[in-house]
Amino acid sequence: MAAKLIHEPARAIDVIHETDVLVVGSGPGGLAAALAAARAGVEVALVERFGCFGGNITTVGVEGFAWYRHEQTIEAGGIGWEFEERARVMGAAVPESQSLSYELDSEGFKLVADRLVEEAGIRPMLHRQFVAPILDSGAVIGIITESKAGREAILAKRIVDATGDADVAHRAGAETQKTPVEEMQAASVMFHLAGVDKRAFMASVREDPQTYADWSTGEWSVETSGKEDAMFSPFLKKPFQQAIEAGVIPAHLNTISGTWGAMHDTGELTYMNLVHLAGCDGTDPNSLTRFEIEGRKQVMLAIEALRRFAPGCASARLRNFGMTIGIRDTRKIDAAYNMTEADVRHQGRFEDTIGIYPEFIDGYGVLILPTTGRYMQIPYRAMLPKSTANLLVTGRAIGGDRIAHAATRNMACCAVAGQGAGVAAALSVKTGCELDRVDMAAVQAELRRQGVRLH
Repeated sequence: MAAKLIHEPARAIDVIHETDVLVVGSGPGGLAAALAAARAGVEVALVERFGCFGGNITTVGVEGFAWYRHEQTIEAGGIGWEFEERARVMGAAVPESQSLSYELDSEGFKLVADRLVEEAGIRPMLHRQFVAPILDSGAVIGIITESKAGREAILAKRIVDATGDADVAHRAGAETQKTPVEEMQAASVMFHLAGVDKRAFMASVREDPQTYADWSTGEWSVETSGKEDAMFSPFLKKPFQQAIEAGVIPAHLNTISGTWGAMHDTGELTYMNLVHLAGCDGTDPNSLTRFEIEGRKQVMLAIEALRRFAPGCASARLRNFGMTIGIRDTRKIDAAYNMTEADVRHQGRFEDTIGIYPEFIDGYGVLILPTTGRYMQIPYRAMLPKSTANLLVTGRAIGGDRIAHAATRNMACCAVAGQGAGVAAALSVKTGCELDRVDMAAVQAELRRQGVRLH
């Protein structure tokens, strides 16, 4: 039977704002892009569908921004580093449990992001959902949003798509590739606990320290380089195995396991990354609905298992869920250059580098930690859609194959790419040239001025 159709009448939409650079999405990539563009001297607006900036950090609750950092890790500097430093100074970060980094507080970082946006003079545009691009002869010249105010139009000279799912690019007709659902990295419902006895919990961690080698147990098989295997990991698996044996958790939910972030003096155990939901398509609202509900059910089973079988957790209770499910993998653009597995495994070097990222790969059954000083460069061309003008795509949707995505999807790398996109968009506006003809020497000079390491 043919699907029913409703025909909307033609309507005029108010243009509520015009700007030089419009960034759509405010996760680590979008927030960095907006800040970088503003600091490069152009007018910037930042559109976000939720009521806060920060994306995965604030709305999902992924607090381990740079949990890969060790003594010999080479850092990119720039805005990603600034996220951690500003959070630390503002009391919104604590030392991370498995690295030499800081775990960001997902609630406190909302204030950090607000402060950064205000200081940069960016026009904040929260509570607006992107619904369609505005096109002119194949070029993206703005977007239409939907909100409590209805439909509104925002025009810009350059647009940065930081939606995570390449929504703007996809709807503008740019070529994108979506990982088949059965091959997508699992989604996660993040949560935080209260009521944990820190002394008892940490004593159990010291008595039975877990390592990255322990990740390869049961249903998971994780490829490492070998150097990671003996390193400490805040990994929790045994309480959930015991819970399955005791009938507390159904046997088919053997994917409940993973890492915790920080154990606070207040009894809060935060950044609980234990629920992994295979088959969730982050571009399908029906799929998202199903897995949001399923994820919360699995969280409560995980908490019950911790209460019964994890030392110090007998009185543990749910403090909060992340505001939304965490998605790792959907669309990526077909870019002017698509990064490869060889680039991220073997220190890729590019003349159009807009930053570096340590040799950190996490996804598709691969875990490589940057403990030896190796790093790759991020090419500007990986953010350029092949056939759509006025548009850059940054964050986890940049062009690349599966293993490249397992590196570039990470939040700190999204910030590197975002800062490069923001600077390029700003200089493109200031010089009046197209994004694919921007002066890379000038872009790189401005990035250096902003504290980014390129080589």
